[in-house]
Amino acid sequence: MKYRKTTTTISLQLLLVAIAMLFFSALYAQEIPIDTSFSRQILRYEEYIEKVGTQNLGYVAEKFNINIAEAKILSASIFPDPEIGFGWFDNGERRLNMGYGFTSELSWTVELGKKRKARINLAQSEYLLVRYLVQDYFRNLRADATLAYLQALQNRQLLDVQISSYRTIYQLAQSDSIRFKLGIITDIDARQSKLEAQTMLNDVFQAEAEWKTSLATLSILVGTQQTDTLFIPQGQLEKFERSFNLEELITTAQNNRADLLAALQSKRVAQNLLQIAKSNRIPDISISTGVNYVSYVRNIIAPTPSFTSVNVEIAFPLKISNNRPGELQANYYLAQQTDAQYKQVELAIQVEIIQAYFKYLALQKQVEQFKNGLLTEAKAVLDGKIYSYQRGETSLLEVLNAQRTYIGIQQAYYQTLYNYAAALVELERAAGIWDINF
Repeated sequence: MKYRKTTTTISLQLLLVAIAMLFFSALYAQEIPIDTSFSRQILRYEEYIEKVGTQNLGYVAEKFNINIAEAKILSASIFPDPEIGFGWFDNGERRLNMGYGFTSELSWTVELGKKRKARINLAQSEYLLVRYLVQDYFRNLRADATLAYLQALQNRQLLDVQISSYRTIYQLAQSDSIRFKLGIITDIDARQSKLEAQTMLNDVFQAEAEWKTSLATLSILVGTQQTDTLFIPQGQLEKFERSFNLEELITTAQNNRADLLAALQSKRVAQNLLQIAKSNRIPDISISTGVNYVSYVRNIIAPTPSFTSVNVEIAFPLKISNNRPGELQANYYLAQQTDAQYKQVELAIQVEIIQAYFKYLALQKQVEQFKNGLLTEAKAVLDGKIYSYQRGETSLLEVLNAQRTYIGIQQAYYQTLYNYAAALVELERAAGIWDINF
């Protein structure tokens, strides 16, 4: 009879603890400890990347380089301006009536060696170079903006992990408080579970801060100045599985990468600079014509009638500087340098694609490892430890270790999902392709 009484008492205590856990669970569901006072605006990826392409201030400023390069083409096509001059002279002998006169002259420099055509070719090649550089800027901006969007999604998932873990420990701490009052556990265990809950609440606040920081980054990338509204990304990190052929990726990159096209265009710019240096060694000529008028000289000794003279002149400069071909040699070596740089960029792109490809495959295997039941097993172990602890069959330390293991696996899972998605972004950035959408 004594055994039955003790068993009945323990069962009643466990029932009371279970009822208390349900009560605190319902109470806590309305008190998630995160700040929700700020304004939110849902921002899907398609809308987000469109805003980045049209409103990002850095990209807007970069595109002005195209307009500047267009203006330089107009400047390069201008002919040298003619010069006109006027003069007046007085012989200074008013007593002798030596007279006065007027002069006028029109001069124009005639460029030889096709200098104007060389300038236009250089400006046009620089214009194409700028366009490729702007394209490459957007290629990197789009990839960086996508990584920021993925980071915000990951930080929200990590925040949810911390909230869920805190909720579990909080409920356990509340039940331990009741179990201590009923004499089932010691005061030390009750205090320990309460301390763990308070510590985990700090982790929630830290995860919340990181989440909001990543949301603020999205606002910067879309060029918005709203300080009271944060964009909330939508999507999952599980939709980034692709199948690629390494050789096709390398070939595609060699045809499409804007930075490689820019390196090739830099070779053309250097060749045009070399052509300008050669053209500058050909001297220009200056053609001028003038009209001079001298008034009537009334001097009694040597009177002279007024007259008008017309003159035409052609001037040839003495190009002594041609003996010092520094500009020509500098541009020659610049052309050689850009050729080597192009080969270096081509090789670097190939290596970049190979590295990104194998990293993507490795992360693909890691994600599969998590999907094969690693998370489920960790959750089952934690639930079993909590159940055993509530029945007095295991210690609080074992529960906390299982909880930390489960949190660590969840965090590793979401980190791996982010790394997997980021690896796809980096691979497509390297290959010069883009089909990211989620």
